[in-house]
Amino acid sequence: MHLEDGDVKAQLGVALSPEVRRVMMTAVKERQDRMSTETSDKRSRVIKAAADLIYANGLGNVSLADISEKAGLSPGNLFYYFKTKDSIAEAVIAQRGAEFEGMRAQWDLEPTPRDRLKAFVAMTAGNRENLARAGCPVGSLCAELGKREGSLADHSAQPLRRLLAWTEEQFTEMGLNDARSALALHLLASLQGISLLANAFRDAGLVEREAIFLNNWIDTLSPSQG
Repeated sequence: MHLEDGDVKAQLGVALSPEVRRVMMTAVKERQDRMSTETSDKRSRVIKAAADLIYANGLGNVSLADISEKAGLSPGNLFYYFKTKDSIAEAVIAQRGAEFEGMRAQWDLEPTPRDRLKAFVAMTAGNRENLARAGCPVGSLCAELGKREGSLADHSAQPLRRLLAWTEEQFTEMGLNDARSALALHLLASLQGISLLANAFRDAGLVEREAIFLNNWIDTLSPSQG
């Protein structure tokens, strides 16, 4: 039970000195911080476990029991953080979006928009073994949820929408404003398509070959094409 200053003084029958009060309040805050950290850590474990399972098996083939077991929590503890599988899926989608944001922040360190687009392609090529094994984690989830009704399907596409918008910005900076939408859609569709084929054929080399082709294509683009 949490005791305020007045409660403590009433219990002890004495006035607390400023130093004692400071020590007690510091201890309370440290306890609250520990509890908050533990809650955050457990929630993060659930999201990571769910993301891994959904990526490997698909949302429809993953149960709450599977997620709780992989996260190392009891079903009751899992229910404390997430009431439904859809709420976990929402959290996984948000996590995937945050991962994309982190990658884009790294790409934005490149000096030119052409270099940034190539960094995007290089990221895909660097992930080719995972793509051959299980496909794109965002694209595959979008494909699965796209067969369902409701907001979850729309939410699952948000990371790709933001990525498409970022790609358009790069083409605009290259002086290709008029063609930015078509060029960005072509690049994203090429990378998503090759991820699907690599998974279907279990061939990581397809991603590497497509990455070389796309890098060469990016080098050919000039403002006169916009």
